[in-house]
Amino acid sequence: MVFTFLAGTLILVCCTLFLLTVRNGIQVQKLSRELCSLMLRQISPNLYREVAEEYYEDSEENYETQTESSLTYESVLAQNVSDDEAQEAGDGASGEGGKEAAGESDESDGDEKEVAGEADESDKSGEGTADEEDEEETAAASASVSPEKLADYDYLVQNFYTVDSSTTISSAQLNASELLQIDCTVAENSGEEPQILIYHTHASEGYSDSTEGDYSTTVVGVGEELAGILRDTYGYSVLHDTGVYDSDRNRAYSVAKPYIEQILAEYPSIEVVIDLHRDGVSSDTRLVTEQDGVSMAQVMFFNGLSRTTSLGDISYLENPYITENLAFSLQMKLAAEELYPGFSRKIYLKGYRYNMHLMPKSLLVEVGAQTNTLEEAMNAMGPLAAVLDQVLSGE
Repeated sequence: MVFTFLAGTLILVCCTLFLLTVRNGIQVQKLSRELCSLMLRQISPNLYREVAEEYYEDSEENYETQTESSLTYESVLAQNVSDDEAQEAGDGASGEGGKEAAGESDESDGDEKEVAGEADESDKSGEGTADEEDEEETAAASASVSPEKLADYDYLVQNFYTVDSSTTISSAQLNASELLQIDCTVAENSGEEPQILIYHTHASEGYSDSTEGDYSTTVVGVGEELAGILRDTYGYSVLHDTGVYDSDRNRAYSVAKPYIEQILAEYPSIEVVIDLHRDGVSSDTRLVTEQDGVSMAQVMFFNGLSRTTSLGDISYLENPYITENLAFSLQMKLAAEELYPGFSRKIYLKGYRYNMHLMPKSLLVEVGAQTNTLEEAMNAMGPLAAVLDQVLSGE
């Protein structure tokens, strides 16, 4: 009885503070947020999530800000953890799981569960992301793909996608014939103005032989290799942003967003935005393929759907370009299977947004995993550049 009375009192105090937050501005908001989060977590994690989500649904105007607020990310974090726990209970520790962070290791980033703030090795797709037999079957299916087969939603999903248990997608949204008709080409390079932006939400993601603190040995170095090939071999004008946004991995997407927006505002000529990552898998998984006699890391294209199974469409993570994003990744996947069968893994679909709302032709790419060597990741940039050129040139 005493505990019930105290719990009820605490809930009343929390609700009052939430109301004060809406009415009295930033300072009260900060104080009430900290106190409410602490008290609710002590009472019940489930209760914390329920109250927080209800508040967010009733206060969408709180998220009309330049960057997604910390309150938004606390909500996403709580839901992401819940989604992952449910997935682990249903799927066990093996199989393709799901990653990138609100994913920041939404990433959790999707990757990874970025919002979840898991270690680099637990990213978007989670441990055990790669199943070698499954990848071989996918490559065989892709080699003989036809428009008729792609029109079959079940065939399309089974052979080309991994849909994380945290989200859902329907045949209306994943319509291959419509997605393949969307123009993903870029205008011819008419000068020095950049056409493609490459950046890294998680610049610290490295490989088995990376040197700590040396970003030339992480995905940043891999991004520079890709930028160089696109410039020198294919004639694209590429801007490579080497900014480090993951000092606090749990906030990497939120931190990166205003910087990327600033770059896009400064260079309106940019038509393609590529966020280059490195996946996280179980220690006994190797994401390696051989192309033209060269051993290299496999790549994976990743999409956020701004939708979770428990919350539905997430209004404060709106992305008006989801269809265009899906078209870009599907066209990349099909081009990869045509040019380099087995080079790309299944496209990974997860909830949340991953800053892919900043440009219609936004691409989030996972290059290998922490079990790959830097050389394997570097070797993958030649094929990735060739695939990009085929899609962007329309050939």
